[in-house]
Amino acid sequence: MAVIHHTTLVPTKLELLRTWLPRQDWFDGTTAPELVASGGFRLDDPAGEVGIECYLATDTSTGRSYHVPMTYRGAPLPDAGAALIGTLEHGVLGRRWVYDGPGDPVFVAQALALLTGRARAQDQGRDNTPDPDIDVTRAAADTAMALRVVRVPGDGDPGDRRGSVSGPWRTPEGLVRRGVLLEAVTVDGRK
Repeated sequence: MAVIHHTTLVPTKLELLRTWLPRQDWFDGTTAPELVASGGFRLDDPAGEVGIECYLATDTSTGRSYHVPMTYRGAPLPDAGAALIGTLEHGVLGRRWVYDGPGDPVFVAQALALLTGRARAQDQGRDNTPDPDIDVTRAAADTAMALRVVRVPGDGDPGDRRGSVSGPWRTPEGLVRRGVLLEAVTVDGRK
């Protein structure tokens, strides 16, 4: 179970993302975004070493929301330089290396565990508290699958789509939106 430390981060998550997001091919903007936190949830690393967070941030200059799963590590992840978002100083834990989740095998394993019912989404700000706002439509555990991260979530309900995780985020105007954040994709590419 992850322990949530309410402490300072330098730079903040939003500051890291402000410089990282414009370099991503799925970013929809021409200038550095003006970001606000707008939602998300956490996953637990069974080994207790890696922080895992599915983080939603909204660019107030465009109204576009972005889903960035992030992992937080106490040391660099070997051979994952391309996935490095940046480093930050955590007020309790010290230096943390922050990675884009799809480039971290711990995130991928736990996201697939969530999609097959072997893990539970946890509240973003409270220890050992499942997040009741995250809906999981389970994928079959015996199916060979890969993970698809929905980077720019749109409104909508996954309906009967198997193997999806949906959740809410808040717009800068205070409206609550909901959409698919993660999907299981079979190895042959089908959803």
